Amino acid sequence: MGRENTNKELIELFNRQPQKAVEVLFERYHADLCKVVFRILKDESLAEDIVQDVFYELWKKRDRLGVNTSFRAYLKRASINKSLNYIRDNKIKFDGDEQYAYIESKENLQKNIEGKNLREIIDREIDKLPPKCRAAFILSRFEDMSYKEIAAEMEISVKTVEKHISKALKILNETLRPYL
Repeated sequence: MGRENTNKELIELFNRQPQKAVEVLFERYHADLCKVVFRILKDESLAEDIVQDVFYELWKKRDRLGVNTSFRAYLKRASINKSLNYIRDNKIKFDGDEQYAYIESKENLQKNIEGKNLREIIDREIDKLPPKCRAAFILSRFEDMSYKEIAAEMEISVKTVEKHISKALKILNETLRPYL
């Protein structure tokens, strides 16, 4: 079954042949889901484990699962939720002093800008954000979620989401200023 198959066809396949459907979904979305989770958690192995768990849960719930919109959206949301739950459950902390530990001399910055494109530099700086700050920023900027949706997803207040986004923008503005 190729990528050209619609979500409706996947839903029908899932209802008829759930094992085949999960295999197709895994092939189609695994890599992208790992990237989403990695951007939040910054751990490749952990990202793989979380995405694997998402597919395992999909398989376990196959008889009672009611996906009627988009498997891609469902799997992405499940992956983000598992990532945020991991942060919450493991109480991942960020030592605020680390955010400024990566300050380079003007010469090193010039070498980096010459050696890498701007997108790589921006991604690297986003990756250095504190975990919850990074998660809120990614959900806002890359997943197009509203602050209210992010607050519900992360189980924090909208005001806290605003603070996380504001902090992320401030840090990124400071660290990326030499490149812009």
